[in-house]
Amino acid sequence: MASRLVVGTFVTLDGIMQAPGGPGEDPSGGFEHEGWLPPHVDEGFGRIMGPLLDRADGMLLGRRSYDILSAHWPNVPDEEGGAKINGMPKYVTTRTPMTAAWRNTEVLVGEAAETVADLKRRTDGTILVQGSSDLLRTLQSAELVDEYHLLVFPLVLGRGKRLFAEGATPAGLRLTGSSATEAGVVYVTYEWAGKPSYGTIV
Repeated sequence: MASRLVVGTFVTLDGIMQAPGGPGEDPSGGFEHEGWLPPHVDEGFGRIMGPLLDRADGMLLGRRSYDILSAHWPNVPDEEGGAKINGMPKYVTTRTPMTAAWRNTEVLVGEAAETVADLKRRTDGTILVQGSSDLLRTLQSAELVDEYHLLVFPLVLGRGKRLFAEGATPAGLRLTGSSATEAGVVYVTYEWAGKPSYGTIV
């Protein structure tokens, strides 16, 4: 028994993942570019997101992402994706005990590197990580991420929270797929391949 942890993330070409959805999502640090994703949404975007969500058996979130998504998804009609998201198991990591009102949510209290490692051991299937930049740094450091599914958007923002922040743990990745939408969003998938390999070109 062991789950695979899949990071599904929207990023700009320069790696920014902060507040893609709209104003008020995450203005921390004085971020001025909230809502950079919607202008690039088309049918191709839907064809990517549908299978990614369908594959997930559960969803892992940091506390901030949980607060954002739990305020939105319970109000989404079943036919627009609400049935899948609201019905699947959700796991929220936190150092401070909390009460989770969103249906089918389990609170993981403690250090995320430990609680998520335990979660992977005691569950089966695929657990999708959405957003949660602070949590991602912990998961990357503990080498708990099995796959990255990245939607890379055609813009550069210059500042904001990044998928791979300065000091991220080095890792080798293996490309497993790539495609692009008409709006210019590139979808790439990678599997974790252990430590990086090094060499020289002479």
